Amino acid sequence: MPDPVPGSAPGSALDLLSGDAQTFLTKVWASRVHLHRTEPARLAGLLSLDDADTLLTSSAIRTPSIRVARDGAVLPESGYTRGATLAGRPLTGLVDARKALELFAEGATVVFQGVHRYWQPITDLVAELELELGHPCQANAYLTPPGAQGFAVHSDSHDVFVFQTAGSKQWEIHGPDGVEDVLLEPGLSLYLPTGTPHAARAQDTVSLHVTLGINQLTWRGLLERSVAGVLAEMPDAHLPAGHLEEPTRLTAPLADHLQDLADRVRALDPDAAVERETRRFLTSRSPRLAGGLHDVLAAEAIEDHTLLRRRTGHPCALIAHGDRLEVLLGDRSIDVPGRLRPALEELRLRRTIRPADLGGHLDPQSRLVLCRRLVREGLLEVVR
Repeated sequence: MPDPVPGSAPGSALDLLSGDAQTFLTKVWASRVHLHRTEPARLAGLLSLDDADTLLTSSAIRTPSIRVARDGAVLPESGYTRGATLAGRPLTGLVDARKALELFAEGATVVFQGVHRYWQPITDLVAELELELGHPCQANAYLTPPGAQGFAVHSDSHDVFVFQTAGSKQWEIHGPDGVEDVLLEPGLSLYLPTGTPHAARAQDTVSLHVTLGINQLTWRGLLERSVAGVLAEMPDAHLPAGHLEEPTRLTAPLADHLQDLADRVRALDPDAAVERETRRFLTSRSPRLAGGLHDVLAAEAIEDHTLLRRRTGHPCALIAHGDRLEVLLGDRSIDVPGRLRPALEELRLRRTIRPADLGGHLDPQSRLVLCRRLVREGLLEVVR
């Protein structure tokens, strides 16, 4: 089995959004609405109104990274996009800032879809949250003019965290005990379990909020993936002709196949299934390599006292394979000699490290080689 990914620590993404990670996971997660207050600047600084202005007007953003909605309806892209050419090739779906601003002034909400893919502070927050929860996460941001409402009452097919970064929004939350109104302002975060009906309206000033969607991995999905190989090995021959008139032709063979399937399922190794699941998740995340150009240029110059830092939201899970070790890095895995395990164990528990700190595990040349490689692979970055 893989070694576990280090869990939430004070100051983690989950602590920021929920107040206390352990309490949230044991008492709130997937069961009830939860509201948490924190220092406004900690959330507002993740995506400010100026940041949203830059994305909308100065970044050459394209659909589907943007959509526009008004009064519960998504507006046609043709109303706020244009075409262009680049090196003689056509570009479509470019946001026309003038048209988008006109729609905004008329009461439309601008939605920045998948903002975690192109805005680094949100990228880091989502990366941390994914590791702490063990579920894929995503982020959208909603820019709404004063007094407007982009979407009518609706529910989401996944859990969400919501936090306000500018202005305020009145949230209408439908629950078993009726409708609850929550005024969301900077410094407040709101958790809504899957299927909670809700709607939100901006108040007297422009509103900007971020929604973090948690796309749950389920026991059913894990079971399906665990037995998929067994099912693929079962006979795929045609059912016998005439079974509709004489259904008993299926009964005994089906009983035999079910027994065979049950025997094979009982023989499955849960540890191996967990290892595959962990590898599947921790090698399929998007690369997150901000500053990577500087790191590539600086890697060979790393010395024993160069200060290095674990990249935010990057795992370092270890799986032993005989005398080799597989290191899961989030978007990929690497294979290293098993003798490096003590050094990697030391490294994975630290936020910052110098190669010299691994002196109890590796000789000077070996620790420099390891650290330089981990910088090139994206697990570590050089602190500049």
